Amino acid sequence: MPPGRSYTSAKREAAAAETRRLVLETAIRLLDDGPGVVSMEAVAKAAGVTRLTVYKQFGSRRGLLEAVFDENGRRWGIARMAEAMQLPDPRAGIAQAIYLLCEFWGSHPSFARLHDAAAADPEFAEALATRNEKRRMVFRTLVERLDGNPAAQRDCADVVFGLTGMSMFRTLSEGRTWDQVAEAMKTSVFAVIEGYGLGAGNRHGSGACST
Repeated sequence: MPPGRSYTSAKREAAAAETRRLVLETAIRLLDDGPGVVSMEAVAKAAGVTRLTVYKQFGSRRGLLEAVFDENGRRWGIARMAEAMQLPDPRAGIAQAIYLLCEFWGSHPSFARLHDAAAADPEFAEALATRNEKRRMVFRTLVERLDGNPAAQRDCADVVFGLTGMSMFRTLSEGRTWDQVAEAMKTSVFAVIEGYGLGAGNRHGSGACST
């Protein structure tokens, strides 16, 4: 490729990346007022770009919403979940994953409000469901590393998934800080693990949370 064409291509890519950042920042700001505010038209107008530009960058409203979730997660350190999954002791990984979830939700209160709107917004609910399945995968992977019967592991993972959802976080948040919620969640989760008879050989460091 001739040097001039390469330079032009690099400039276009940089401009596209900046436009994507601008649209994403705008959507994040608007989303604090609820998902109903975030139409492709509204985001385009607030960002000062055309609706076609938003579609080119994200493909659909759901694509935009998922990009917002990913960016919020990146900013609040939820990417550290991968580190929790890689801890040698799966019990420590479970404890760390719970801590990270509660830290994320506690540090981003608008995220909790958005869950209320999922019932009235199917597209938004679908994006939330996708993120919830990632959480299910995290806990299923960690629970399956605990010593025990595969059927018990499967059932336990489903219960742990239920205990670590946003609705449980909000219930426990009444009168508690997010780190206190994390401790309450961990107590419940490890009681369930014990009840299913899992992890007899994985007991060292179960309560550790490296932050």
